Amino acid sequence: MKVSVVSRSGREVIKGGLELDDSATVADLQEAIHRKTKKYYPSRQRLTLPVQPGSKEKPVVLSSKKSINDYSDGNSNNLTVVFKDLGPQVSYRTLFFFEYLGPLVIYPIFYYFPVYQFFGFKGEHIKHPVQAYALYYWCFHYFKRILETFFVHRFSHATSPIANVFRNCAYYWTFGTYIAYHVNHPFYTPVSDIQMKIGFGFGLLCQVANFYCHILLKNLRSPDGTGGYQIPRGFLFNIVTCANYTTEIYQWLGFNVATQTVAGYVFLVVAALIMTEWALGKHRRLKKLFDGKDGRPKYPRRWVILPPFL
Repeated sequence: MKVSVVSRSGREVIKGGLELDDSATVADLQEAIHRKTKKYYPSRQRLTLPVQPGSKEKPVVLSSKKSINDYSDGNSNNLTVVFKDLGPQVSYRTLFFFEYLGPLVIYPIFYYFPVYQFFGFKGEHIKHPVQAYALYYWCFHYFKRILETFFVHRFSHATSPIANVFRNCAYYWTFGTYIAYHVNHPFYTPVSDIQMKIGFGFGLLCQVANFYCHILLKNLRSPDGTGGYQIPRGFLFNIVTCANYTTEIYQWLGFNVATQTVAGYVFLVVAALIMTEWALGKHRRLKKLFDGKDGRPKYPRRWVILPPFL
């Protein structure tokens, strides 16, 4: 089969096209493109079928696991695909590792080292018990996230644009510095002992619940990340679509109840807004996919992310 590879403007990416066996898969086509171009390795490629000019339909994205014949539309001799360069890629595990490593390293610096001398504070730095517990809570959270990245999460996409590393690290590292500065500050005023215990106790409960939610989500996918969209069930997923986000938000609420800083609450609000947007998108997709028609199950009535509010 002859495969013509063109850009979205119609320009030939590979002059003369490629000749492939009829039994070739899309993955074979991506490898062939890589051999010809050297620059565009498979995870950097996005291949779609052409759409008619002016059409509002979304282009069909070729799955690397399918045969190219599945997209030939009855013409087994020729196939035209549209190529898009996704840019330099990095694995999701690498992305998550570096975004979580920053807060894990930065926060203890503000607790253990005399950094406040550089901000003009020369007096004795008295550390309160809540500041020590906050350090343990914070490090436990990000150490847990790194372990989950390597041993729990299964990714539907192997890679992410490398630019996301800088964006995500800027977000996590900046907020990590902002919160660590205020919680460990020499002028920090601790909350009452009972409020601290309630906050950290509730937050730790949510951290454990969050871990279990990630285990349930892991079991929806096969080890290679395939499995597509499924209705998550069990535990909090029986009442909330995105229980993993719910427990993530509430565990930071617990942290802020215990530590009570403006910086922490700013982070909580920003993170909650981001995760709410993700949750609303996922909830809409699941309701659309599982509409109860043509033998498909109907998506059950559930909260989206923040019961009893949303």
